[in-house]
Amino acid sequence: MGSKQKQTQMDHKAYFERKLDDRLSSLSKKGIESPRIDKDTLVKKLRAKIRAINDRLKAIAANEKRTEELAKIKVERAAAPPKVKEKGKEKKAKEALEEGKVKKKKPEKAEKPEKTEKVEKAEISPKEQETPKVEKPKAVPEEGKEKKKKKVKESVEKEVDKT
Repeated sequence: MGSKQKQTQMDHKAYFERKLDDRLSSLSKKGIESPRIDKDTLVKKLRAKIRAINDRLKAIAANEKRTEELAKIKVERAAAPPKVKEKGKEKKAKEALEEGKVKKKKPEKAEKPEKTEKVEKAEISPKEQETPKVEKPKAVPEEGKEKKKKKVKESVEKEVDKT
């Protein structure tokens, strides 16, 4: 893009500086003093555009500098002889990395809350949804247990007596 090139920005800056000089000279011919000139809207806009262009030029310069540094580094790497890796040092480095991984443990996560009824319904297949489920009471009263035990004992005794 042309607007990102340094020369284009320099041309824009020169254009706005000429416009600013023209505006300042026309205002001074009219007899307007400097405090009022600073408050003029066209002067403010032109100065703002010049500041923005200066910022762009600084960014372009920084980018060029970085590109030059990277080019130098690339040349240095190409000129340097390739490094020979030693197997003994390489194994030690790997072991050190593994030990570091073993030492670090993640904190345990809190248990997830129980599923709600909405989630349970979503997990049930369509066939299971059609047939109603009968829930058995979880807590059986104490009296019922004693009666059942007595009935079981009596039925067992009757069967033993019959034999």
